[in-house]
Amino acid sequence: MAKLTLVFGLLLVILGLGSYLGTGSLHPTALIPTWFGLALGIFGFLATSPDEKRRKLFMHINVTIGLLGFLGAAGKAIQGYVHATSAGLPPDKIALGSQLTMAALLLIFVILCIRSFIAARRSGKV
Repeated sequence: MAKLTLVFGLLLVILGLGSYLGTGSLHPTALIPTWFGLALGIFGFLATSPDEKRRKLFMHINVTIGLLGFLGAAGKAIQGYVHATSAGLPPDKIALGSQLTMAALLLIFVILCIRSFIAARRSGKV
């Protein structure tokens, strides 16, 4: 799971940088996926430890970061869409796309982590 965490971290960094550049580098909040990606990358790297307790700790930190990121991105996407449509304006496509992509990536990551935790518990590794 640690290597998969590094992949998701890289995808989020790419998403954040792409969103930031897509806004003409005007909106620094477009970099939010990058910060989540860096956090996943750092803790994903730490989770490559051969020590089982350390690996477990860092993967639990990663899944917590992923869950918080999913909730934040999904909530912000819903809020932005509702706010724009209630004002009679079209939603910002770059922001909405970035938020929904971040939410989807992190939801997939959290689901994969939970499945891995369940499999590890059932196999007796925990």
